[in-house]
Amino acid sequence: MRRFLFFVSCFGLYALVAATYAWLAFPPHIGRTDHVSSSSSLGCREDNEGSWSIGLFYGDSPFTLKPIETMNVWRNESAAWPVANPVLTCASLTNSGFPSNFVADPFLYVQGDTLYLFFENKNPITMHGDIGVAESTDKGATWKPLGIALNEPWHLSFPFVFNYNGEIYMMPESNQIGELRLYRAVNFPLTWKVEKVILQKPLVDPTIIHHQGNYWLFGTHHSSIFGIKKNEHFEIWYSTTPLGPWKPHKKNPVHNGASNGGRAFSHNGNLYRVGQASGEGYEKKIHIFKIEVLTKEEYREVQVPFDLETSHKGQNSWNGARQHRLDVVQLSSGEYIGLVDGDRVTSGDLFLRVSLGYASLAAAITLVVFLGFLLGILNCIVPTTWCVNYYAGKRTDVDLNLETTSFVSEQLRRSCSRLNRVPLFLRGLVKSHSTLGRIALGSILALGVLLACVGVRYIYGGSGAVMAYPLKGHVSKFTLATMTYDARLWNLKMYVKHYSQCPSVKEIVVIWNKGPPPKLTELDSAVPVRIRVEKLNTLNNRFNIDPLIKTRAVLELDDDIMMSCDTIEKGFRVWREHPERLVGYYPRFADETMTYSAEKFARSHKGYNMILTGAAFMDVGFAFGLYQSEKARLGREFVDEQFNCEDVLLNFLYANVSGKVKAVEYVRPFLAIDTSKFSGVAISGNTNQHYMKRSKCLRKFSELYGSLYDRRWEFGGRKDGWDL
Repeated sequence: MRRFLFFVSCFGLYALVAATYAWLAFPPHIGRTDHVSSSSSLGCREDNEGSWSIGLFYGDSPFTLKPIETMNVWRNESAAWPVANPVLTCASLTNSGFPSNFVADPFLYVQGDTLYLFFENKNPITMHGDIGVAESTDKGATWKPLGIALNEPWHLSFPFVFNYNGEIYMMPESNQIGELRLYRAVNFPLTWKVEKVILQKPLVDPTIIHHQGNYWLFGTHHSSIFGIKKNEHFEIWYSTTPLGPWKPHKKNPVHNGASNGGRAFSHNGNLYRVGQASGEGYEKKIHIFKIEVLTKEEYREVQVPFDLETSHKGQNSWNGARQHRLDVVQLSSGEYIGLVDGDRVTSGDLFLRVSLGYASLAAAITLVVFLGFLLGILNCIVPTTWCVNYYAGKRTDVDLNLETTSFVSEQLRRSCSRLNRVPLFLRGLVKSHSTLGRIALGSILALGVLLACVGVRYIYGGSGAVMAYPLKGHVSKFTLATMTYDARLWNLKMYVKHYSQCPSVKEIVVIWNKGPPPKLTELDSAVPVRIRVEKLNTLNNRFNIDPLIKTRAVLELDDDIMMSCDTIEKGFRVWREHPERLVGYYPRFADETMTYSAEKFARSHKGYNMILTGAAFMDVGFAFGLYQSEKARLGREFVDEQFNCEDVLLNFLYANVSGKVKAVEYVRPFLAIDTSKFSGVAISGNTNQHYMKRSKCLRKFSELYGSLYDRRWEFGGRKDGWDL
C-alpha cells in the first residue's frame, strides 16, 4: 500500500504540473501544421514528411523572382493588404472539404487568363499523395481549390502537366509501382484517364522538354541497398513524341545527384534545368543548371547563380527550413510567375520530437524509482532467483552440486548481492532527515517534474513554430511601429529582435523622438527596420502620415511591451475581420465621471469603450489621416500641452466618426510583460499623476468630440473566446 501511494503521489504530481504547463504554453492549434476551421476534424495534422505549403513569386525573368508580398498586391475580398505567402496550404484544401496534411510539388497550366495549379496533396486518411488542383483568375493572388484531380491506390506526386497536339497530359511520379504512366485529360482539370505506360522504370521527379526536334525525358533513379535509398542516378531518355517509344541516353546515368526540382525551361535562347544539390542535404535549396550540351550522345550542364528571396524567421516562416520545387512560366503579359513549395520543418522532425519526448518521460519514471530507493520504499533491484540456475521441477543431488560449484552462478550471486546493497549504500549518503538529504531528494523530484514537462513538450507541443491565422484562405502582412528615444535603446533592441520573428511582420518603423538614433547594425532583426527621425519631441509623431508604409495595417506597439507572437497574430486576424476598428490588447472604460482607470475597472463594469493605442492595430490611411485632420487640431494641441493622451484622442476620434457603430475591439493577450520595469525608463513612472492627466484628457476630449459613456462593448462576444 505504501508503494502504491508513493507512485500515485509522484506520478500525480508529474501529471498535474505537466498538464498545467501544456495548458499555459501550448496554443489550441498544437498538433496541426496550420490553422483550420473548427469544423474540420481531418487535415493539417503533423506529418513526419513535413508541413509543406506553396508560395507565389513574380519577376521580369526566372532569375529575378520576388515573393508576392513584395509586389504589394491587395485583395479586399480576403482582407489581404497585401497578399502574402503561402498562397496555398493544407488549410486551403481542408477548409474547402478536401482533407490535406500538406501540399507540395506545384505545377502550373495556363489557359488564357486562368491559371491551374496542380500539386501533391498528402491525404491524411490514406497517408499517400493524391494530385489536387486549384484555380486562379487573378494571376495567382487568390486560389480556389477545385478538388482531387487524380487518385490512385499508390502514392502520386510531381504532377508534370503539358499540352501536346491539342491534348492535355499529366505525367505524375508513381515510382512505387515501378513504372511511369501518362494520363490524358478527359474533362479538364478534374477527370483523367491512363493513356499509356511510357516507361517500365521507377523514375523519380520526371519531366519532359522539347528541344531541337526531340522530346527529352529527365528523371532520377534511386539505387538502394537493403531497401534503403542510396545514390541518385540522373538519367535522360529521348523520343520523337511524348508518347514514346523512349530510348535511353548513351551515357545513362549521365551523373549522380541533383535530381529534378521542377520543369525545365528556356530563357534568352538557353535551356535550363531546375534541380536540387544532393550535397546540401535532402530538399534544402533549389538550384538552376544551364544545359550546355544535350544530344543523344552527350550531356553537359553547369550550375548558374540563383537565389530565391527567403525569410530569416526560421520555423516561423512557411519556407524557413527548406524548399524543393520550382515551376516557372511566362504569362502572356511577358511577366514570369513562379510557384515554390516550402516547409518550416525538416523531414523526420515529428519522429525525432516524439522519440525525445518518450525518452524524457522514461527518464522521469526512472527518477521516481530511484527516489523510492532513497526513501526506503523500494528495497530490491534484482530478485535472487534471477541470479541462479533456477528451474522448476525436482532437482537431483548432481544438479544441486553443479549449481553450488558453478563459477558462473557464483559470480551472478555476488553481482546480485552487490546490486541489492546499492539502495542501502545510497541511503547512507543521502539521509532524508538531514538538510542536504532533503535538498538532494527535492532536486531529484524537481528534475523528474522538469523531464515530464520536457516529454510533454516534445510529444504534444508541436514544432514550436508560430503561424499566421489565415482569413478566407489568405495570410497578409502588417507594419510594426514604435515610438522611442535614446534612453530606451535597451528596450528597443530586445523589442526588434523578438517581434521581427513574428510571421506577419513585414517591416519595423522606429519613430525616433529624441537623441542620436542608433545605427541599423545595432538592431538584430529578421525584417527590414526603418528609423524615422522626428524634428520635434511630441507624442503626436506616433500618428504622422508616412507614405513609405506599404501595408494597410499598422500595429502601434510601445517598445516596453513584450507579448508572444501568437498573441500578435491573433490580434492581426481580428483586425482583418474589422479593419475599420481599433483592435488592441488593453481595454479601458470611461464612465460618466470621466475618471481614467485601469483595466480592472472595465472588468468590474463588464465592458469597455476604449482600446489603448500603445498596443493596437489600425488602418494606416484612415487612422493617421483622421488624427492629422483639421478636426483633430485642438486635440493634438492638448496632447502637446499635457505630453500625454495621444492614444485617448484617437479613441475619441474613432468614436466621433463611427456614430453608434462599434469602433474598438479587444483581444486578450496571453501574457504581457512591461520591460521598462527592468530598464528603469518608464515614461509614466508616477501612476497617480499619470491617471490625473488622463482624466483631464477624458474631460477635454468629451467637450471636443462627445462623450464615450453611452458606449460599452461587453467582453466575451467572440465565438473563439479571444476577448474573454
